[in-house]
Amino acid sequence: MTSNSTLTSTAVLLYDEWIKEADPRTENWLLMATPFPQTFIITAYIYFVTLLGPRLMENRKPFDLKRPMIIYNFSIVVLSIYLIYEFLMSGWANGYTYRCDLVDYSSSPQALRMAWTCWLYYFSKFIEMLDTIFFVLRKKNSQVTFLHVFHHSIMPFTWWFGVRFAAGGLGTFHALLNCIVHVIMYTYYALSAMGPAYQKYLWWKKYMTTIQLVQFVLITVHIGQYFFMKDCPYQFPVFVYVIGSYGLIFLVLFLNFYYHAYTKGKRLPKILQNGNYLLKKSE
Repeated sequence: MTSNSTLTSTAVLLYDEWIKEADPRTENWLLMATPFPQTFIITAYIYFVTLLGPRLMENRKPFDLKRPMIIYNFSIVVLSIYLIYEFLMSGWANGYTYRCDLVDYSSSPQALRMAWTCWLYYFSKFIEMLDTIFFVLRKKNSQVTFLHVFHHSIMPFTWWFGVRFAAGGLGTFHALLNCIVHVIMYTYYALSAMGPAYQKYLWWKKYMTTIQLVQFVLITVHIGQYFFMKDCPYQFPVFVYVIGSYGLIFLVLFLNFYYHAYTKGKRLPKILQNGNYLLKKSE
């Protein structure tokens, strides 16, 4: 047996052992059997928005996507409101303590409702990839930053593991908050896309960075409780570290954005320029 065959066999055995720990309830749901279909989608997305799309648009006029963008943004608002309701009814307003909330792996209606809500939130991350595709088709390539693409790629990738192994519990609090912020942010972008006549309704734009900061503070504080609890048998602590790291990274980025934009009033660092993504996204 060659070394390559040995490595492949070992990898398959490790994968088989690892997947045994997964939630059997979500195994047959769309994109859930293995992480490979989503990996293909994410790879295709990265290739299109960074290489293929800009190349195809190089000698073309930008598409006029005003109407599709209005419909898209308001659709995300409606979907986010629905997700907020489902997250609340399946746990966060119906039994969760906001402290050590474990994953309920039973087949009770409430547990299955939470698992389904987690899957729908995961699937919504693929829909939100249209943000970047719209940038490319409108030739707004300067807004396709590394941070933007990274965010839209890493969210669905990590949430596959969340849905497959821990669909519920304390690891879903940041998703609830993210949906609340998305209602505000996508409403702003929908109204903004409707033209100058609606600018008078966008007086609250200046508060959006503050809203984002509050979001990441709440995420960091909530998940940080885990490290101070004497006994919290959360089933997959690795997700606590992932969520905590994500919350801290974006908290630092937004604090930096706030400092440069509102305290110093100077030009933003390059990674934070074209801040539509940072004002709009948190995912």
